[in-house]
Amino acid sequence: MPAPQNLPPPRGFPDAEFETRLTTAQNTMAVAKIDALLLTTEADIRYYSGFATQFWQSPTRPWFLVVPTTGKPVAVIPGIGAECMARTWIEDIRTWSSPHPHDDGISLLASTLREVAGKTGRIGLPMAAGSHLRLPLADFEKLRHCLRNMEFVDATGIIQFQRMQKSELEISKISYVCSSVSAVFATAAELFSIGQSDIDAFRSFKTACLAHGVDDISYLVGGAGAGGYNDIISPPSGRLLAHGDILMLDTGCTFDGYFCDFDRNFALGAASDQAPRAYRVLFEATEAALNIAVPGTTCAQLFHAMHKIIDASGVLDSDVGRLGHGLGLQLTEPPSHTAFDHTVLKPGMVITLEPGLTFAPGKTMVHEENIVIRETGAELLTTRAPPELPIIG
Repeated sequence: MPAPQNLPPPRGFPDAEFETRLTTAQNTMAVAKIDALLLTTEADIRYYSGFATQFWQSPTRPWFLVVPTTGKPVAVIPGIGAECMARTWIEDIRTWSSPHPHDDGISLLASTLREVAGKTGRIGLPMAAGSHLRLPLADFEKLRHCLRNMEFVDATGIIQFQRMQKSELEISKISYVCSSVSAVFATAAELFSIGQSDIDAFRSFKTACLAHGVDDISYLVGGAGAGGYNDIISPPSGRLLAHGDILMLDTGCTFDGYFCDFDRNFALGAASDQAPRAYRVLFEATEAALNIAVPGTTCAQLFHAMHKIIDASGVLDSDVGRLGHGLGLQLTEPPSHTAFDHTVLKPGMVITLEPGLTFAPGKTMVHEENIVIRETGAELLTTRAPPELPIIG
């Protein structure tokens, strides 16, 4: 496997990046009359602190970051994470011994929130679709009781909308992982073959991605079947790839915490008439979205542009929910390309375009690209898929 050609961007961010993020959040908090933000999830805490660890994969311990209206955020975390957090720009780090059977950081968090927001302050949390709490509901109820004179309010708009627009440093990380994985997909004929098990195909792909500079293959799903595939979210089963199969791999590799998320389709040996036609429809639907992905366009308009092409093609089914989403510290982030999401595209937003369809009973196909919105329009971060279904093997 040849070495990667693109050089990785620097890891982490300078303090100035976090200062800018904090100032933006605090200005919006002031307008919304929110006295503190309470952050509990990996992506939100990392965004405002730089705290990077795979320890999030353990669900045992809760982690908290409190963002005040003035001054730097305060970390309220289990003692096991103090050393790692101390390497970030965060200075005020408050810890407890966790896990604790009766008080797993709740009293420490409550006292911190009272100190930061006052005894009758308003505490903002993400509450809308795409957010989650990541602490036991019983503990959250304890926190609400401790702070019963304080109000918990929805701060989704503050956090999600800020994270939607990426800085150039963030974009450089997404661009790097997109180009690295694009280079791996370009070697598909070396990685996938007739007679190979789908498990070995996935392993070959993962190995190649690591060799091309990604940090992790956090997400890899796909499908394979004679003339097309149906299930696109299950792990490989050990099935042997056969002549006439359509193989799809959809991956979310990461670099320095930032994801790519795109797929590629391949025909093994030959393809029926239906699969190449479905592929071409999805390519044209993606082109339609690329052509209008400019500042001021809405996600609903992207959806309708893609759906119009798909629906006009006479396919069996075009109801796949959304046709793309935001991308960054999470594999999928807001917004969503649906008929009801009227989020306006702005420069710096990184999104996927992901049309899909069912072209025959039990035969689906999905196509996905990653782009960043610039003042002049869409900039591809992935290497554009070919306009016709590739045949390998």
